[in-house]
Amino acid sequence: MKLTDNVLRSFRVAKVFRENTDKINCFDFSSNGETIISSSDDDSLVLYDCQEGKPKRTLYSKKYGVDLIRYTHAANTVVYSSNKIDDTIRYLSLHDNKYIRYFSGHNKRVTSLSMSPVDDTFISGSLDKTIRLWDLRSPNCQGLMHLQGKPVCSFDPRGLIFAAGINSEMVKLYDLRSFDRGPFATFKLQYDRTCEWTD
Repeated sequence: MKLTDNVLRSFRVAKVFRENTDKINCFDFSSNGETIISSSDDDSLVLYDCQEGKPKRTLYSKKYGVDLIRYTHAANTVVYSSNKIDDTIRYLSLHDNKYIRYFSGHNKRVTSLSMSPVDDTFISGSLDKTIRLWDLRSPNCQGLMHLQGKPVCSFDPRGLIFAAGINSEMVKLYDLRSFDRGPFATFKLQYDRTCEWTD
């Protein structure tokens, strides 16, 4: 199906879920498209079955809070940022609701979280004006960049390049293999006070 303007205008709400008591702050599809997971300001993570169109399971992160949830390459694990006690990123098994690993380093709210499309690498951006590179297999930060403002970040579809958007007005492109040399391209854009870039 080609998504034309008319096709998009013909879409209607098919189902409404009311599992949350506060706003949903993020959701993500599994790589196979079979499930969606949402995170909410009520500290819940709700797993939905896309084929049956119903909630499968609800988990809670009452102590740490939950924001910016992302599936890893395994459909039964996620990473998410904390929004209560600290700004640690947590790696959670959905199978048994146990933490696999913690990724500490940011000292202000995490504003961006992106998994590599090809391996266990992920990147995070924070209000502490840093972007950090991580590997799911290690709790240690694999790379650190200090920036001049609030970042958002994302990988390209091949996992070779990542982009850093800074203060909603500049985009810097980095080669993952040599990010410490700085960006290989920078684009300055007109700042629009009415919008803010988000993850």
